[in-house]
Amino acid sequence: MRRLPHGYTNHTVGDGTVVDKTYAGPGARQRRARERLVLTRLRGRIPVPPVHRADELTLTLGFVPGVHGQELLDAGHAAAVLSACGAALRRIHIVHLNARTGAEDGRVLVHGDYGPNNVLLDPATFEVTAVLDWEFAHLGDPVEDLAWCEWIVRMHHPAHVGRLENFHAGYGSPAPPWPVRKAAMLARCRALEDFTQRWAPGGDGVRHWRQRITTTASWEE
Repeated sequence: MRRLPHGYTNHTVGDGTVVDKTYAGPGARQRRARERLVLTRLRGRIPVPPVHRADELTLTLGFVPGVHGQELLDAGHAAAVLSACGAALRRIHIVHLNARTGAEDGRVLVHGDYGPNNVLLDPATFEVTAVLDWEFAHLGDPVEDLAWCEWIVRMHHPAHVGRLENFHAGYGSPAPPWPVRKAAMLARCRALEDFTQRWAPGGDGVRHWRQRITTTASWEE
């Protein structure tokens, strides 16, 4: 098996047939259990990898063909990729509501790390073939996913910020107000700073996220 790109927290390897994802860092067992549960419940409703088996810290998933959205985005397909990401996110949020869990208080199934980096697409049709990495999934406010996808674009693909309108059009509703989106971005950055602080106190990861918090705080719509 070879190490797969785009995995930053965990050790992920694959051979073109299966993918082994071994969890690391704070709450590794809980994150593995959460991802297995979500993938099992969403199978057949949302395009996700199938779960073949689970060990204490590892999930073995079926390989799903497709190209990461961030690669297609920077290859000149930002409008199509972000539109597809928006449409897929709407499906995720509606699936939760259809399950009648949390609907009474407006909560939905939040992916927790949603963006083109965790979406695989068919490069010919831009159809989403899989949404990956559900270890931070939880019940919450839809703006968490909406804002974080925007954060990914602003931080890693700033040339395509103007195409975020395609993301919200794909989702099917106007973007939440900027102060609400920015607050959600900062909250997630601070949560990741805390995650890295618990993993390696005072390490490079902590400094990395503190710098990103400063950068995010400086953004204007």
